[in-house]
Amino acid sequence: MKVDVRAYNIYNFRGGTMEKIESAQNKRIKWLASLKNARRRREEGVVVAEGVRLVEMAAEAGWTTRFCLVTAEAAREERTERILARLASLGCPLAEVTPEVYKKASDTDAPQGILLVLEERGASLAALPMRQEMHVVVLDGVQDPGNAGTIVRTADAAGADAVVCLEDTIDVFSAKAVRASMGSVFHVPVVRNVSRTALCEFLQQGRVRLLAADLDEAAQPYYAADYSGRLALAFGNEGNGVSDEVRRMAEAKLFIPMFGKAESLNVATAAALVLYEAAGVRRGFRRHCQ
Repeated sequence: MKVDVRAYNIYNFRGGTMEKIESAQNKRIKWLASLKNARRRREEGVVVAEGVRLVEMAAEAGWTTRFCLVTAEAAREERTERILARLASLGCPLAEVTPEVYKKASDTDAPQGILLVLEERGASLAALPMRQEMHVVVLDGVQDPGNAGTIVRTADAAGADAVVCLEDTIDVFSAKAVRASMGSVFHVPVVRNVSRTALCEFLQQGRVRLLAADLDEAAQPYYAADYSGRLALAFGNEGNGVSDEVRRMAEAKLFIPMFGKAESLNVATAAALVLYEAAGVRRGFRRHCQ
């Protein structure tokens, strides 16, 4: 059941009005605390951004806002005041609390004193614009939220058009993944819970070529791949790599050479190398190697 977050006990602040909550037993605080549970958050259909920079980015992303919580100390800072004024202009309910009450709702070890709840805004495969040149990142069973969030951040930085998460991939809207993305989840279209069958249909119908990062040394070196046209770049599970189904869909498998004793790279690091190689070729400042 959705919680009514309309404010009462309101007072004025520069730029708008704000509720003051003094008890951790307040229903809004209990609701926020319940969102630490991934299942509960998904049922509510919301995303939580916490920290000044994340809230700032989320407020400017155009997503529907539900509720903002801030400590009295944080609310007095000039940068935070600007954020609160922006949220107030969007009609977002605001509430000020003590640090002790804030900790009940916070999901971080070192809270910065401000968090924002937004309604999820997921994309769909059918809604992705099919450009002549496009790069779609596919997460195939990535389980670590830090890795998933970092890949979304890298995809954003490298100019990827979307991130597609297959059905057994960690939720990139989890608190840890959102933090690792540094707010990029609010700017890059993210399609979640995609079946491998749906991915295959998307590739075939859109004439999108799939390249999969793989540990097979017989695969093609990543710097020699053809990154032109409509392209999907797949990165797999931390322990097992891409799934057999995705491997079979791939036009080519990409290998990153190891020159030292390490057997492989972290998946987020591997994704960064491949995505920037692809971005360089796509934008013409790096030649395709044969």
